[in-house]
Amino acid sequence: MSTIPADLRYAKSHEWLKLESDGTATIGITDFAQDSLGDITYVQMPKVGATLKAGETFGVVESVKAASDLYAPVSGTVLAVNSALDSAPETVNRAPYSDGWMLKLKLADPAAAASLLDSGAYAKLAG
Repeated sequence: MSTIPADLRYAKSHEWLKLESDGTATIGITDFAQDSLGDITYVQMPKVGATLKAGETFGVVESVKAASDLYAPVSGTVLAVNSALDSAPETVNRAPYSDGWMLKLKLADPAAAASLLDSGAYAKLAG
């Protein structure tokens, strides 16, 4: 069974979002997603300053099994990317909810995070 932290919001495309009180969010892929992909070998992310739209592709994760697009769970501007994943993409496998985060975003509308799945709804989807 995958780990699904209760304090995060989830997209149906298996990205997670941790909303901060200042209207920013940290985004990564779920434990279910990294487990489905297998050993991750490369993570392509957007540049800092890029504008993302909810539902649009923002990057790619490659693994020994497949390549998979990453989708923005909400709209916003990229504030930071996890450059440590350039040299250690396997961190996403080891710690998808902590050291394996992918980007930090300034949300265009912080209320949009409420439209994402809570942990219970995501557990049913990933079940």
